[in-house]
Amino acid sequence: MLRLASTPLLIALLCFPALTRGAEPTPSEVPCPGRYKQHLQGVCRDDDGNLYWCFTSALVKTDAAGKKLVEIPVGSHHGDLCHHDGRIYVAVNFGKFNRPAGEADSWVYVYEASDLKFVAKHAVPELVHGAGGMEYRDGRFYIVGGLPPGIDENYVYEYDAALKFVRRHILAGGYTLMGIQTAKFADGRWWFGCYGKPAILITAAADFSDVRRFEQDASLGLVPLGEGKFLIARGSKNAEGHGAKLVPATGDKVRGLQPTLLPPGD
Repeated sequence: MLRLASTPLLIALLCFPALTRGAEPTPSEVPCPGRYKQHLQGVCRDDDGNLYWCFTSALVKTDAAGKKLVEIPVGSHHGDLCHHDGRIYVAVNFGKFNRPAGEADSWVYVYEASDLKFVAKHAVPELVHGAGGMEYRDGRFYIVGGLPPGIDENYVYEYDAALKFVRRHILAGGYTLMGIQTAKFADGRWWFGCYGKPAILITAAADFSDVRRFEQDASLGLVPLGEGKFLIARGSKNAEGHGAKLVPATGDKVRGLQPTLLPPGD
């Protein structure tokens, strides 16, 4: 008798039946194996469907079903990350977050997507409150980060393909606790996950206008799948450390992100 529970490939095909056809997968819950010293800071996905999870001081690559492929230790604090042209780019801060200018030590670290081999690092001193997340779009990198209390707007820093500073964008929408943690561009809009009680999701048009604010949590990671489909990260903690998984959701500019109810047994 065939035992699906011991067959990772069959599990991947059942969870993501469209992967073999070159289309976007049907969303399903994806666990990240293992427990880690620090909590999840962000997730991204490459063109083959592999996932990259950043646990502050550990960088993990899994396949689409959550089978671990590579894990490396990294310096704290590695934050949210993005994939571009076969490489993984991570927003990093070795200084203090959410403080006045002069106390952060902000960088972008670059790794090969294939094996997570370190490639390069680029200073991004414009992130004066601490680099915490980033996204690539149309030849530009966009980096977000911390925010001191009392500032009633967030900032998005634009860089060219060589990570040279271009400009700072102001994102209206009010104060968010410790700034923006995760950033993704999908379906013609920006999606920014922020901490808070309740956590806050901010969305905006491509030019950072039409800012909308929701009491929804995408602060640990967000993976766009196309046509309003997403995976959003959820964290857990026990005596062995921090864990994480991705759960399916749908999204649009009117409702924000809405978790998808899985059928019984999923």
